[in-house]
Amino acid sequence: MLLCIDQDMNDYRLGLIFVTTSAVAWSTAGLFTRLVDLDAATMLVWRGLFGAAGIALVVLAINGRSSFAQLLRLGWPGWTFAMVSAAGMVMFIYALRNTTVAHAAVIYATAPLLAAGLSWLVLGERPSRAAIIASVVALVGVVIMVGLGPEGSLLGDLLALGMTLSVVAMMVIARKHPGIPAMPAAAMSSLISGIACWPIGMPLAVGPAELAILALFGLVNSAAGIALFTLGARLLPAIETALIGALDAPLAPLWVWLAFGETPSAQTMIGGALVFCAVAAHVVGELRR
Repeated sequence: MLLCIDQDMNDYRLGLIFVTTSAVAWSTAGLFTRLVDLDAATMLVWRGLFGAAGIALVVLAINGRSSFAQLLRLGWPGWTFAMVSAAGMVMFIYALRNTTVAHAAVIYATAPLLAAGLSWLVLGERPSRAAIIASVVALVGVVIMVGLGPEGSLLGDLLALGMTLSVVAMMVIARKHPGIPAMPAAAMSSLISGIACWPIGMPLAVGPAELAILALFGLVNSAAGIALFTLGARLLPAIETALIGALDAPLAPLWVWLAFGETPSAQTMIGGALVFCAVAAHVVGELRR
């Protein structure tokens, strides 16, 4: 019994590390889209291809020839995860191009509450009261950060909602089917998004400097983000995975500040601090419990 409890705690801590690191990786999306002046489809092509290549090299280095056998073990849950993840990537970039960052951030901040509902329906996981309270506080923090301006567009907001639902679906799939080969699923997700956008982008018109930035975009944001998320989401309740993912909102302005010297407003810092406090208080409380 004690061994089982210890293993559950170790899995929980490992899940926290993976999902938190994935949130840090995903928070760089705004920075990379600022660094290159390209259309969304072209960015998605190279982000996806470099991301898939990065994950594939890691898998080959670890597993050698048996890496290809893991693709056969994906099954319908693995391929569903990869397709949903790829669709979410595409909708995310296009949402940023068709609505305001504020609208996209607030819509995505509803992910913990959506995850709570979906995981309860599909998995029978009842979210704790503490997790729901922390999710609501994090949502309020994001609203304080970015506000609720009227300048968004219906198309962009729908894309942001679609992206949010796809991320929630990924959490539930990973939680329901923990045996999915995580790295191959993440690699196929990146590859599918890149190939799907090739016909509508202009990938061959990208210069060397832009290509280098897109390579970093793919390796950091796509490869590391998706792989770590896939590994961590199977170890945590869906609402907690989504709650930790809310750290994306306060971290994104941090990278822009470091790269461009744009000092965040007081509103951004207050809202971001509220998100951090909500996530940290919940995680510390769960670890103590």
